[in-house]
Amino acid sequence: MITGGKNVYGATLGILMLNTRFPRIPGDIGNAATWPFPVQYRIVPSASPDVVVRKNPDPLLQSFIEAGRDLIRAGCDGISTNCGFLVSFQSKLKAALDVPIATSSLLQGRSIQQTLPPGRTIGILTISAASLTQQHLDAAGIPEGTPVVGTGAVSHFTTQILENQPEIDFAKARSENVAAARQLVSSHPDVGAILLECTNMVPYAADIRRATGRPVYSIYTYLLWFQSALLPRRFPDEFDDFKED
Repeated sequence: MITGGKNVYGATLGILMLNTRFPRIPGDIGNAATWPFPVQYRIVPSASPDVVVRKNPDPLLQSFIEAGRDLIRAGCDGISTNCGFLVSFQSKLKAALDVPIATSSLLQGRSIQQTLPPGRTIGILTISAASLTQQHLDAAGIPEGTPVVGTGAVSHFTTQILENQPEIDFAKARSENVAAARQLVSSHPDVGAILLECTNMVPYAADIRRATGRPVYSIYTYLLWFQSALLPRRFPDEFDDFKED
């Protein structure tokens, strides 16, 4: 017997989305073609990039909970969000939603640190260094003093994303992300791995890796791991050839 109970099967990862209009380049969490597996999305209409990153997102918590519950009803077994700053909601979403929650790429920080040689540390690349507080890092279990560099408050990348503009110059945004990553490792030579806070930085991860020589972690690397437990791969039985008919 096969047991049912869900509306949708095979799309086990649900992603809570801010209400945006900027382009979702392949690699971005909000481009469904980014993922090698099906995902489900829900938009939180009142959540803008500016509010979540530079202002106070706390009044939005219940809206995120309700959207998360809707994803679970639709068949999702795990929930993420499309903004690293929503790590501040991690503990409250865990308490409200009865599935695993992975709000932010920052939650990888402690695990990445465990992989690095002595004397090496993670470094965080963020869309807004001024907004990424120790409270956010505490919510992710990242220690105080961890190097953090932003893409610049007036950079094209930062402005187009946080002001929710309908266009973005991909080459310019890539150049700014690479420049910020180079600044991170130049100012902090002990950085052994780069962690991208912003989910919109993933399209530039390969260029950052090439420019800095450091491994680059992101919401993409995190959710590949997360999904692999929600829907484990079934391997072929190597003994099939030896079974009796």
